[in-house]
This record gives sequence, C-alpha cells and structure tokens, in this order.
Amino acid sequence: MPNLNMAGPFNLTQTEIDIRVTQKSPGNYGLGYMQGNTFIVCYVGRSDTNVNDRLKKHIGELKYKKFYFSYATSPHAAFEKECINYHDFGCSNSLDNSIHPDRPQNTNWKCPRCKIYG
Repeated sequence: MPNLNMAGPFNLTQTEIDIRVTQKSPGNYGLGYMQGNTFIVCYVGRSDTNVNDRLKKHIGELKYKKFYFSYATSPHAAFEKECINYHDFGCSNSLDNSIHPDRPQNTNWKCPRCKIYG
C-alpha cells in the first residue's frame, strides 16, 4: 500500500491549516476524505514557496475534507515528492490530478519515476 509520508489527516479548514502548517516553506500535500479509518487520497500537490497558502486554495472543494502535508527542503525536493506521490497513487487514472506534475519554468528537472521530461 502506498504511503504519502506526511503528517495528517487534518480537517481542510483555514484554522486547521494555520494550526498545523506553521512554516512558510515549500511542501507537499494530499487531499481526500476518510473512509472509516482509511484516508482516501484524491489529489496530490505541492507548493514551491508556501504550502500553507497553497492548501488554503483548496478550501471549499466539496470532495476534499481532509489533508496531509509535509515540508520540503527545496522546490526541487517538493517537485520530486509530488511526482512520486502522483505515481504511487495511480496517476490521473486514480487521482483527480488531470496531468503529471509540472516542473517550474526555466528548470530541467526530471521526474524520478517516468520519462515525461526525458
């Protein structure tokens, strides 16, 4: 069974995000809901600058009730973790992510799992 390797689950509310995500930092997140004691991952994402701000953009999206998150040491690390999570949780076939994680402009970073940016 794949693992996000993040802290959570937490309620996807502004208050809970501010309590849990206290550093202005690049980071990663997973959005979804609980099915019994199991977190169902529906979407994976990242922020290259501030994961707190990025999570708040998803508040109110009805399908997403909970979130997991982790800080990243750099935008590059956040990109690689997002790619790994995207592949581990079934890509666009299983996730609401419509495309493979995009790399920031003016970078030549490669996905650690596929050849999309080969």
